[in-house]
Amino acid sequence: MTRSKSPRGEFAARQLRRKRKKFRWSDINYKRRMLRLNVKADPLEGAPMARGIVLDKYGVGAKQPNSALRKCVRVQLIKNGKQIGAFVPQDGGLLYIDAHDEVIVCGIGGAQKGAMGDIPGIRWKVMKVNGVDLRQMVIGKKTKPTR
Repeated sequence: MTRSKSPRGEFAARQLRRKRKKFRWSDINYKRRMLRLNVKADPLEGAPMARGIVLDKYGVGAKQPNSALRKCVRVQLIKNGKQIGAFVPQDGGLLYIDAHDEVIVCGIGGAQKGAMGDIPGIRWKVMKVNGVDLRQMVIGKKTKPTR
């Protein structure tokens, strides 16, 4: 009969708890959570959305096998000053965004808060411009307010 290496018996609780605590560090998800690595790497600091100011507009080349320039904007977040790249959805959506506009960005919906589809390195998308939904402006239901 093989015995386990774990302590057994009436007074083993403290040792068992200490042992379990030690071995939890081999779990990568536990380790990242305890060292707060995901929070440090997240520019939105755990929030679902954030406000920012548009610094400039640029195009990102799509990954293979697609060939396109995906329209993006560089945004400086108001809450912490970090700069992120955000995708501008809709056909012609970039026409409604100018430098120094205030935008609201949210996650683009990729796996584990990562990039989506064929846009490399872009983890965020623009939702609103100056407080108005971007999709509403593109289809012509609303007009862009001036700041």
